[in-house]
Amino acid sequence: MIKNEAKIREEKIDINRAQVEHRAAWMGLIYDEAVKAGADAEGILRRAIKRCGNIHGEGFKAQCSDPENCVDFRHAFLGDIGIKTFEMENIEATHDDVKVEFNYCALVNSWKKLGFDDERCALLCDIAMDGDRGIAEAMGLELNLTDTIAKGCSKCKLHFHK
Repeated sequence: MIKNEAKIREEKIDINRAQVEHRAAWMGLIYDEAVKAGADAEGILRRAIKRCGNIHGEGFKAQCSDPENCVDFRHAFLGDIGIKTFEMENIEATHDDVKVEFNYCALVNSWKKLGFDDERCALLCDIAMDGDRGIAEAMGLELNLTDTIAKGCSKCKLHFHK
C-alpha cells in the first residue's frame, strides 16, 4: 500500500509540485491511451523518457566544472527547490557517487489522483525513472534504485555511481 504524504508546505514548493504532477498526469494518461490502442506503451515511453534524461544529463554535465566529480554533479542535479519538492534527505556525495533519499513523490501523488492502482503506479514510476537513468548515462554513471514510494516503501533511495 502506497503511503505518500507531503510534510513541507510552502507556496513555491506547492507550485513546483503542481507542475510535476501535471507532467506525471500527461505521462500516465498517454500510457493508458497507448495501452488501449494496442501500442507498445511501455517501450515507447521508456525510450522517450530516457532520451529526455540524456538531454537533461548533458545539461547537468555542462554545468559541472569537473564532470568526473560526483560532488559537482550533486550540486548541478539537486537544487534547493527540488530537494524540498521531493523532501530529500540523507544526501551524500563523494568523488565517485551520490546517494539521496526522497520522502515524497509528486508523480505518485498525481497517479493516485487519477485512480491508478498501486501496481500501475509502480510501473509508471519505473518508467519515469528511465529519465534519471538517462541522466546517469549522460554523466557516465550508473543508477541503482532500491526502495521506491511507488512500491510501498517509506522512501525512494537513489544511488548514482561510477
